[in-house]
Amino acid sequence: MDYHSVYKRWQADPESFWMEAAENIDWEQKPTFALNDSNAPLFEWYTDSYVNTCFNAIDRHVENGRGDQTAIIYDSPVTEKKEHITYAQLLEKTSVLAGSLINKGITKGDRVIIYMPMVPEAIVAMLACARIGAIHSVVFGGFASNELAVRIDDAKPKTILAASCGIEPGRIIEYKPLIDGAIELSKHKPESVVILQRPQSVASLIPGRDFDWDEFQIDAESADCVMVEGNHPAYILYTSGTTGAPKGVVRPTAGHLVALHWSMKNIYNVDPGDVFWAASDVGWVVGHSYICYAPLIHGNTTVLFEGKPVGTPDAGTFWRVISEHKVKAFFTAPTAFRAIKREDPEGKFKSQYDLSCLQALFLAGERADPDTINWAQNLLGVPVIDHWWQTETGWTIVGNPTGIESLPIKVGSPSVPMPGYDIKILDNDGNELSNGELGAVAIKLPLPPGSLPTLWNAEERFKKSYLATFPGFYETGDAGLIDDEGYLYIMARTDDVINVAGHRLSTGAMEEALSNHADVAECAVIGVSDQLKGQVPLGFLCLTKGVNRPHEEIVSECIKLVRNQIGPVASFKLATIVPRLPKTRSGKILRATMVKIADSQEFKMPATIDDPTILDEIKVSLQSLGYAV
Repeated sequence: MDYHSVYKRWQADPESFWMEAAENIDWEQKPTFALNDSNAPLFEWYTDSYVNTCFNAIDRHVENGRGDQTAIIYDSPVTEKKEHITYAQLLEKTSVLAGSLINKGITKGDRVIIYMPMVPEAIVAMLACARIGAIHSVVFGGFASNELAVRIDDAKPKTILAASCGIEPGRIIEYKPLIDGAIELSKHKPESVVILQRPQSVASLIPGRDFDWDEFQIDAESADCVMVEGNHPAYILYTSGTTGAPKGVVRPTAGHLVALHWSMKNIYNVDPGDVFWAASDVGWVVGHSYICYAPLIHGNTTVLFEGKPVGTPDAGTFWRVISEHKVKAFFTAPTAFRAIKREDPEGKFKSQYDLSCLQALFLAGERADPDTINWAQNLLGVPVIDHWWQTETGWTIVGNPTGIESLPIKVGSPSVPMPGYDIKILDNDGNELSNGELGAVAIKLPLPPGSLPTLWNAEERFKKSYLATFPGFYETGDAGLIDDEGYLYIMARTDDVINVAGHRLSTGAMEEALSNHADVAECAVIGVSDQLKGQVPLGFLCLTKGVNRPHEEIVSECIKLVRNQIGPVASFKLATIVPRLPKTRSGKILRATMVKIADSQEFKMPATIDDPTILDEIKVSLQSLGYAV
C-alpha cells in the first residue's frame, strides 16, 4: 500500500482508521469508539478504554516470551560505562521502584518530577510512574533552580526523583544544589526527594526529606500495573511559552500508546527486535516519545546515550555507537551533524566503522539546512529524512513514511502530512492560501491521537494559545507553504520561541532575566542564525540613565544572569549595549527586523517604525560583535 492510499483511507474514515490502529495495543478494556467530540473543540480519544502504558511497554513483551531481549542499551562515553538491560530486568527494576513510590503514598493521579541525566534510572522512573498511574513531569537537568521552581509550583509534585549530578565533557553539574534552590523558591513543597547517587559527585541529603535511591527501594514489593482511563494524563511536559511562563503539555495515555506504536513501523520502518536510537535527552519530547516510550511499546531495543556528538571522545562517537549496537534507524537533531561536520568535515572517522546496519537517518527538532542534509547523505549513503513535529503533538506531523512508502526527498522540506493531520496554509484572516503562498501553518481539528488535549490546569490558556486565532484549527506557530505535490516547507516561527540546537527556548524568558539586572532599563532578545546550533540568542541592552560602569562588566553580568535563571541550555553568550531599541509608534519592539539585519537578509523598512535612524545604531552594535551587516 502506498502513502496516498493510506492517507486517503484515514481521510475517508478516521474513526475506523484509528480503531484499527488501536488493535496493536493490549487493553484491559478495549475502546468502543475512537474520537470523543462531546466537548469540542477540546477533543479526546479512546475515552471509554482502560489501559496501562507500562504494561504495553514491558509486561506484555515478557509475557510473550521476549523477556531475554535487550530493552535498553546504555552507552555512556562520559563515564566509560555500557550496560544491556533486558525486558525482564527492566520489568523487575520498574515494578520495584513503583512499589517504593506506593510506599511513599504516591497513587494514581499524583505528580512526580523527574530531574535526571541520561541514565537507565530515568527511563525506569518514567515507567514506574506510568505503572501506578502517577503523572510524571521530566525536567531537563540543565535547567536552573527558578525554572525548576516554576514547574514545581505548576505540577505540584509529591516527590522528585533525581540524580546527584549530570556529566558534561570536562565538567560535572551538581543537581542537588539546584533542587534545593528550587524547593526554596517554590511555594509548593514536595514531600520527598529521592537521589540516585552517582560516584562522580555524591550529594548531601537532608534528613527526613531526602532519600538515597537504593535505600529507598530496600523494603519495596513489586507493584502491579494500575489500569487508567484512556484520557488519563500519562505525563506533563513543559514547553516554552511566548510570555516566558512554561506551558504544561498534557499527554493522554491511550492516544499516546496508539500513535507511538503506529509511528515506529509506518514512519521509521523498524520491526520489533530492531535497534532504534534517538540521540536526544529524556527531558525533551523526543526523549519521551522515542527514547523511552515508542521503542519499548513497539518491542524494539532503544539506545540510551550519555554523551555528545563531538568530544566524547571525538567526532566518530555516533559512528561507533551505530556500528557497535547495530542501529537500524537513527534520529537526531541537525545541530549534532553540524558539530560533527565542523570537527571532521571530510568524515574521516566514519571509515573506522561498519555502518551497513543503518537504514536511515531521521532529523528533527529544528530546520534541517540543505548543506547538512547533503553532507550527511553523501557521507552515510543512506536516506537523510527530515521530519517536523512539536512537543504538543508528541509525534510526526509531517514526515516521510518509510514503512509505508519511501517518498522522494525534497531537501528543505520535511515531506508530507501523516494520517491524522489535515494541514492548511492560512492568511491572517484565516483564509486558505494557494500552493506556494507563505502563510500560517494550521492543522484542522481534531488533532490525532497522542496530541495534547489541553494544557495542565490551563484550559483557557490552551484555547487562547492554540485555538483562538483560527477557529476550527490548531495554530502551530510556524509559517510555511505547501508545494504542488503536497510537500510542506516550514519557513519561520511566528512567535518569539527560538530553536537553539533543537531546544525550543523563549526569548521572553531571557528578557525577563535580563530585566532583573539593576543597570538594564530595557532589553530585547532575538534568535540569530548560527552555523552550529541553528539559532543562538542575542541580547540588546538599554542601560538605566546615569550608569557609567564599563559595558563589558555589565554584559558579563547579564550573561551570567541568564545562565543562572534559564540554565546553560539557553546558550546565551552574546549581548550588546545599545542606546535604544527600534520600535513601532505603538511601542512594539521590531524584533523580526533586527533578526533580518543580524542575518544579513534584505528587509523592508517597517511602515510603523518610530525612528528609522535607530536601525543604523543596531547595525553598528552588530558590527562590534563581528556581524557583517
